[in-house]
Amino acid sequence: MREFVRRSLWEVVPRDHQQTPTALRRRQLVTIGFVLVGAVVLGFSLRTDPGSSDFYLATLVLAAVWAVGAFTSGPLHLGRISRGEGLRRPVLSPILLGVLLVAVFTVGALVIREVSLADPLVRQIRSVLRYTEQTPIALLVFVTALNGIAEELFFRGAAFAAVTRHPVTVTTVAYTVATLATGNVMLSFAAVLLGVVVGLQRRASGGILAPILTHLTWSLSMLFLLPLIYL
Repeated sequence: MREFVRRSLWEVVPRDHQQTPTALRRRQLVTIGFVLVGAVVLGFSLRTDPGSSDFYLATLVLAAVWAVGAFTSGPLHLGRISRGEGLRRPVLSPILLGVLLVAVFTVGALVIREVSLADPLVRQIRSVLRYTEQTPIALLVFVTALNGIAEELFFRGAAFAAVTRHPVTVTTVAYTVATLATGNVMLSFAAVLLGVVVGLQRRASGGILAPILTHLTWSLSMLFLLPLIYL
């Protein structure tokens, strides 16, 4: 387990991802610009009813903003992690890490459900989950997966590469602030833990593949598990 954590989250593998001052400045300006555009789209989505067609349209537009911003900012890298004496693409380890996160959040959700002081939070979670009952599961899976990929492309791709100091902290805070705007406390708490984990993956591997796989494993699993726990 210690070796797994070290390779997945802590050991920074060699990479040659240098940016010229001009390229870095361009990436920073593009990232800031798309953050502002994303804030406008997010603000619009908050004025729509969850579960409505306008809400899902706004969600898809926001995913497009994050993805276009990421690719426009500059080169993105898949990343590698150490394996013995060599390097390999991270595939199995980020999925396993996502499963561990699912286990942690599932235990937390079960505990929250049984704590009377958390009743307001439970009611909020249930109110959000009830909207999912009105939406075809295929659409929910598609939107969840698309947004997970787009968020990692932008926050652990463009934004991470645009930050010169403490990128794990900065991108986690930025991701949490964006999630806070939804008004969902549970999602905001999740954004902190998830942001730290995928940020460490990004720092260790030098790319977006590991964060994307962990994010997808976690988000798609919780999409099915939370209704079982709270509804």
